[in-house]
Amino acid sequence: QAQLAERGGGLVQAGGSLKLSCDVSGRFFSSYNMGWFRQAPGKERLFVAAISWNNEDTYYSDSVKGRFTISRDNAENTFYLQMNSLKTEDTGVYYCAKDARLNGDYPYTFHYWGQGTQVTVSS
Repeated sequence: QAQLAERGGGLVQAGGSLKLSCDVSGRFFSSYNMGWFRQAPGKERLFVAAISWNNEDTYYSDSVKGRFTISRDNAENTFYLQMNSLKTEDTGVYYCAKDARLNGDYPYTFHYWGQGTQVTVSS
């Protein structure tokens, strides 16, 4: 059973930057697609970014494209979300997620989730 743990949330001013990390336990990390989602207060959980198992493809929601960058370090079983030019509307709980399938094709099927980390962007 995979376990995922987010790190790096916090409070930042609008225009600032923050980097989230997700540590993933379990085998074959380098064979799974990974993703980030966020949930604003009173709203549904929404897709933010994803990265393919082979590090060849990345995907972003329109709202973060050009500002956020997803990356992974397969040697460390960790992946990241670099968030720049943060806006107040980026506030929410950020969740990391792991695909259910080994070497899966897009679209991904996220099945394993972290507990979430709070990101608050102040004006």
